[in-house]
Amino acid sequence: MKDKTLKVRLSSKRLDKLRLYALIKEKSMTQIVEEMIDDLPNPELKSPYKGEASDPLFR
Repeated sequence: MKDKTLKVRLSSKRLDKLRLYALIKEKSMTQIVEEMIDDLPNPELKSPYKGEASDPLFR
């Protein structure tokens, strides 16, 4: 089960656009956003703190 949330501020126009797109695709807005995130390239992390607790990605 997913236990993380993402709160995003959008204009009414963008929110309506997302809702309409989800409706047309017969998917939830969460599914649409997850698919968009999955389509992003995997960045190469070049940090001297890679994998350490002080790494900004672990905050």
